[in-house]
Amino acid sequence: MPTLLGLCGVPVPSSVQGDDWSAVARGAAAPEDNAVLIQCPTPFGEWTRARGGREYRGVRTRRHTYVRDLNGPWLLFDNEADPYQLDNLAGKPEHAALQARLESELRRLLAKTGDDFQPGAAYIKKWGYKVDSTGTVPIR
Repeated sequence: MPTLLGLCGVPVPSSVQGDDWSAVARGAAAPEDNAVLIQCPTPFGEWTRARGGREYRGVRTRRHTYVRDLNGPWLLFDNEADPYQLDNLAGKPEHAALQARLESELRRLLAKTGDDFQPGAAYIKKWGYKVDSTGTVPIR
C-alpha cells in the first residue's frame, strides 16, 4: 500500500505498515537488499503438524534465508551458493556470525510489526480461525 500511495503522490499515513518503493518502481532509485519477514503463524492446509508443519518466522535477503521456529534456529541457506536450499547452515559454528546477524534482523522486523511469535494456537484463538480434526487451518 505505501508504494501505491507513493506512486499516486499521496502521503503515507503513519499508521500504515510497509515501505514506499515508488522511487524504485519509477527507476529513480536502486533497490536495496532489504530484508523481508516471512512467516507461518500456524500450520495450514496439507502441511499438518503430523507432516512436519509448524509455526515459524524468518528473514529473507537477496543472499540468505534464515528461519526459526518456537524451538530456535531451524533453517539457514545461502541462496547464491545454494539456490535449491539443499545445505542447511543453521547451527554450524562457521556460520554463527551470519546466523546471529540474521537473527538480529529478524528480531528487528518482528518488533517493527508487533509480532511476539506465539504458538499457533494463540493466533487461532485470537483470530477465530476454524481448524479441522488435525488442528490445522484447512485450505478451501
